[in-house]
Amino acid sequence: MAEDITTTTGIARHGAARLPSVDVDSFNIELKDDDGFLGDRASKGAFREILDALREPLKDGDDPLGKKSVEEIGKSKLDEALVGDDIHAAALVHSAVEEFAQELAHVTGRFLKTKAWAGTERIVVGGGFRQSRVGELVIARTDILLKAQDFKVDLVPIRFHPDEAGLIGCLHLAPSWIFEAHDSILAVDIGGTNIRCGVVETRWKKAKDLSKAGVFESELWRHADEEPTREGAVKRLVKMLKGLITQAEAEGLKLAPFIGISCPGVINGDGSIEKGAQNLPGNWESSKFNLPASLVDGIPEIGDHDTAVLMHNDGVAQGLSEVPFMQDVECWGVLTIGTGLGNARFTNRGKEKNGRKTRDKEEKKEKKGTD
Repeated sequence: MAEDITTTTGIARHGAARLPSVDVDSFNIELKDDDGFLGDRASKGAFREILDALREPLKDGDDPLGKKSVEEIGKSKLDEALVGDDIHAAALVHSAVEEFAQELAHVTGRFLKTKAWAGTERIVVGGGFRQSRVGELVIARTDILLKAQDFKVDLVPIRFHPDEAGLIGCLHLAPSWIFEAHDSILAVDIGGTNIRCGVVETRWKKAKDLSKAGVFESELWRHADEEPTREGAVKRLVKMLKGLITQAEAEGLKLAPFIGISCPGVINGDGSIEKGAQNLPGNWESSKFNLPASLVDGIPEIGDHDTAVLMHNDGVAQGLSEVPFMQDVECWGVLTIGTGLGNARFTNRGKEKNGRKTRDKEEKKEKKGTD
């Protein structure tokens, strides 16, 4: 396990399997069946395809959702259809919810049957799809379907807003000693469409488990609309972070010299990306590109200290935002419904220690009894 905590950043290893609060048992698993990657069956695109297929027989004027595409209708309109007076529109959306929940249950079941996910007690569902009534219904229905199949697991929506969960999760990449002298960090959440940067307040004095953490300020850049080069994207990212540093200092925040990055793909220990970054601007999987190093070059210091950067998979980062609320279980996971299906499985290190202490006490009692 020593290799998991050795690092060039002086804090932790990029994509580390051992983090301050949890062990990352797996992330970014790509399961396949005869039709391809299973995650594609439980993505936002898959939901749109299901709804479009249900609307196909109604395209001659009987479609209660009208002639607009699913993308043009948007999540809010679908939510309104669920509770509106048009029962045909409600029935159509409910049908899509049911079919998609069946797919999500199947895919989740496959994850639970893998060795890495064995013994998972709870799964939190994040991603933009979750931030809607439709998404919440899918999660609840999937939970019921899994229990009907005798899976001993609870499926719940992520607590923080999906736009902020990845940023807040970056707090759990940092060692706790950082929070004793600082009250905030910089965080970056990189996606195939957007890059979001933020100043995340620890609110550590209110809750040392970081359950009260929140985003003080954030900035969103929809890079997909501009199709920048990789170098252009990094330059824009550095500019966004410098602007946030200025805002944090103006507000009197004690910003830590630490930047946490949430990024798609398999993250190597040296900060390179092995695979899974195909939707980002330019070639981020090149052996000649290293985002953490590029950010240190652009922002060598924060305050009076050298900048440390730590990067992990975006699904892992979203899941980490739930650490304070998962202390009643030992093993848990996260699924993020977006362009694909992000995934990660965790074991709480505190639970591991407590379990070991309990076992040690029991062994001592047994030994004393035999003596």
